[in-house]
Amino acid sequence: MFKKAAVVLVSCGALLSACGGEPQSENDEIVSNLIEAGFPSNDIMVADGAVYVGRDAHVTLESSREMLQSGKQTAEQYQTTNIVGTGVTKICIVPTSQFNGYSRLSAGLDLAIENYNSQGLRITFARGSASDCTATISARTTSGVGGSSGFPKGGKPYGTINIGTGLESYSVDVNEHVITHEIGHTIGFRHSDYYDRSISCGGAASNEGASNVGAIHIPGTPTTATNGGSVMNSCFRSNESGEWSSSDRTALNYLY
Repeated sequence: MFKKAAVVLVSCGALLSACGGEPQSENDEIVSNLIEAGFPSNDIMVADGAVYVGRDAHVTLESSREMLQSGKQTAEQYQTTNIVGTGVTKICIVPTSQFNGYSRLSAGLDLAIENYNSQGLRITFARGSASDCTATISARTTSGVGGSSGFPKGGKPYGTINIGTGLESYSVDVNEHVITHEIGHTIGFRHSDYYDRSISCGGAASNEGASNVGAIHIPGTPTTATNGGSVMNSCFRSNESGEWSSSDRTALNYLY
């Protein structure tokens, strides 16, 4: 998730070429799997050796393979094929010392955790490690404004959320909003305006791609997005409250 109308990720070199870190062949397979799963090539980008869709959702090789193995179909808020399995009951979010050094990021994390725990879901969240954690997410800092994370794999949530230190200059509510959004990706939520990012980001219409496995409509939620209508919109505004919309709560309770 990135601020409305802000430049998002910049890849090294051409759109579908890898740079540093991950082996080129692995990223090639991830990109190929995503295209086969139905994601348009112009929504896939490589930055710092990692493959992303929707500008902020990291896709690993394992999760890209899982997308191809599923038989779920799209019905047209939205979910990915991969969600967190029933074996996960308590997700512990462990911030790094650098993360804890930013007071508004730190306060935003506490409020984001409260957002999820207030809904009475089958999964709960806690800050810090504990002996009864059934899954762990690392909360790390990155440069800029916004954040990134990824989709579940193997029934587990994605293991990292990256939150931009530039958010320290925004309100705690905005930090809460962005962190809640990135946690949402880790448990399987797509952008609510995936089909037209201009709804929340402005500019020209841009479709992340519905695909036949990667953007499944959640029953009971709107099929059309509105600016400010969901925590899971692609871009955020400077006056976000950080709280769930009614459709966000419906989506959470349907899945979890």
